This record gives sequence, structure tokens and C-alpha cells, in this order.
Amino acid sequence: MSHILVTGAAGFIAARTCEILLGDGHTVAGIDNLNDYYDVRLKQHRLARLRESPGFSFRQADIENASALDEALNERRPDAIVNLAARAGVRPSIEQPEPYVATNILGTLRILEAMRRHGVKKLVLASSSSLYAGQPMPFLETLPVNSPRSPYAATKKAAEMLATSYHHLQGIDCSILRYFTVYGPAGRPDMAVLRFCRLIDEGQPLEILGDGSQARDFTFIDDIARGTIAALRPVGLEIINLGGGRNPVTLTDVVARLEALLGRKAIMECRPFHPADLHATWADIDKARMILDWQPTVGLDEGLQRTVEWYQANRDFVRSLKM
Repeated sequence: MSHILVTGAAGFIAARTCEILLGDGHTVAGIDNLNDYYDVRLKQHRLARLRESPGFSFRQADIENASALDEALNERRPDAIVNLAARAGVRPSIEQPEPYVATNILGTLRILEAMRRHGVKKLVLASSSSLYAGQPMPFLETLPVNSPRSPYAATKKAAEMLATSYHHLQGIDCSILRYFTVYGPAGRPDMAVLRFCRLIDEGQPLEILGDGSQARDFTFIDDIARGTIAALRPVGLEIINLGGGRNPVTLTDVVARLEALLGRKAIMECRPFHPADLHATWADIDKARMILDWQPTVGLDEGLQRTVEWYQANRDFVRSLKM
């Protein structure tokens, strides 16, 4: 059994990671500021499930708050920290970059400094496939991702660099994970799959930025959570892709599959493609296979079916959420 500190614990990826850690017999301390980037009720919904486990404790706090981090680490020294707290989203970061700098850069620095003060030597850090914008596919971890196209990507790159420096200076063992288009039950309402489910079901138009041919390497939440947990092993310093590892799937294709599952036709309205977005993503996951003994196990059809089933079981709740 290990004691793991997970930041952003009420978030989509973090909550599922916490659930699996708890199911595997670990104890988990969660930190989350419960901000209103999207409807807080969804975060509270996830958090309520975690609180059913006696192995879970929770503290509402910002990771930028050094005193709160010290209190959390003093309460029970963790064996490792999984930093999943982040401001996410490419387009919102262009409109409001300051929160992204605060959480993704300063917050990461605060965690690294707390680890230094308290002698915690293992960090799993969430990064993003958005760093690969403009690079050839499939995306390899060795590609020079030095030209971020959004403040969000820039802050993720900065967090990676901070973690790298603390590895070399403080001996922190660091797994940096670049996630690829995560989807699944209780997902973020601003992301495509859950938003499309609701809009198709309600007969409302889907706003597509582009012509629908843009493609993503969709990765089911359980695969991502398992990969995140696998990354707790000692690696030294590694940047590792966690993605579907298959050919990218277009948004048009995803919409068609959701139409079949929901039994309703989508109304698609195309808008100009945003220059900060990627036309396609495709993860090379050979490194994850070799280092983490990890590969995705849930295909897109199964993952979408499980997501739609969750949506249908929670339809009234989802429809009440602010999108």
C-alpha cells in the first residue's frame, strides 16, 4: 500500500485515477480548488463518489498556495504526488491566459518546492498533446516541441521544463505524461464527446470549428487513469505519450457513431477552423509500452458506448449542467 497525493482530485482524469488507486488498496489525499472553469456540480458529483471510500481524504485548496501544500504534506507524508491540477483548454487560454500561468506554471513550481522541502521524490506530471502542434505524425516524444501555438500549450511546456530542472537539481523522479483527447463517463462538459451526446440528444446544433475532417487520437478515461498509475514506478526522467495509438478518428466519424448509439441525427454547423487547434493528433505509444508496460485496451466503439450509457443514466443531471 502507498499513500498518494493527487491534485485536481475532482477533475475528470484525477477522479478516475483516485478511484482506481483506492480500489487497488492505496490511500489517497486529494486537493482541488473546485474552481468554476466548468460547472462545479460535476466536480462535486465525482468527489461524492470518492468520499465513499475510507481511504480518501480531501482538502479544498489551490496548488499555488504554498502553505496549503505544506499542511497537506505534513498531515501525512505521501510516497508520491500526481499533479493533475491544471487549467485546460486551448481556446479559453487565449482569452484568459493569466489563470493558466498561475495554475500550470506557478502551481507546478509550488508543488516541486513542496516536494523539495518535504523530501518527496516521485512526481507524475500531466502534460498535453497540444505541444505537438505543427509536428509530423505520429507524434514522438523526441520531437522538438518548442513553438507552442497557445498559452495553454506554452504553460504545459513550461511545467515540463520546471520538472526537468528539479529532477536534475533535487533528484526528483519524474514521469511527464502527454495525454491525448481523453473521453468517457463523467467527462468535462466542454469537451467534444459529452457535449456532442447532449446536443445530439436534445436536437441542438453542434458547432464544429472546421469541416469535421480534423481528427483526434481518442483515449478512454480508464486507459488514461491506468497509465497514470503505471507512471508511479521509478523512471528517472521520462516524457511519455498516453494515447489511443491508432489512426486518428475524424470528428465527423465520431458524430456518426454517436448518432447510431443515441438513435438521433446530429445538426452540424461548421465554423472557421481556429489557428491554435491541431488538425490531427496521433500518439506514438511505443515508449509507454516499453517503460510502463501500458497500452490502451478500450476501443473507440466500446468507449463511446460506455460514455453514452453513462449519459443516458444521468441525462437529467447532465442537461442541468452549464456547458
